[in-house]
Amino acid sequence: MTLNKVMIIGNAGKDPELRHLDNGVSVVTLPVATTERYKDKNGDTKEQTEWHNIVFWRQLAEFAEKYVRKGSQLFIEGRLRTRNWEDQSGNKKYVTEIVADNIRLLGRRPDSNNNGNNNVAAQHAVETKPEEIIAAETAIDDDLPF
Repeated sequence: MTLNKVMIIGNAGKDPELRHLDNGVSVVTLPVATTERYKDKNGDTKEQTEWHNIVFWRQLAEFAEKYVRKGSQLFIEGRLRTRNWEDQSGNKKYVTEIVADNIRLLGRRPDSNNNGNNNVAAQHAVETKPEEIIAAETAIDDDLPF
């Protein structure tokens, strides 16, 4: 038995940019930051930020493009995937990504036109089939924003 499951809560590093592959499949790649706060041996508060490459496919990509903005707090469930390819110079490149299966918007809406109820309760989930990811990978290899 194996398990490949990732859950993070973090903030979007930029606005999502929706792209459509040649076969019409929607994809968004988005950096998300998680920050760990701790006290060192002197009692000083320290922060360590990790950046995660998130990939949203199809309906999740369209949902992210519509609702996520830079700084949005997100809960993302997905699975880890490491890909490799050769760049135009023949150098081997690697990227580790979280392929999102579920996204939930956390925090507050930027506007307050909803009668004082600013909590965001939007959630979207979709299952992406592995063979669909493999078919679309080559289309995004040369255009990684990270």
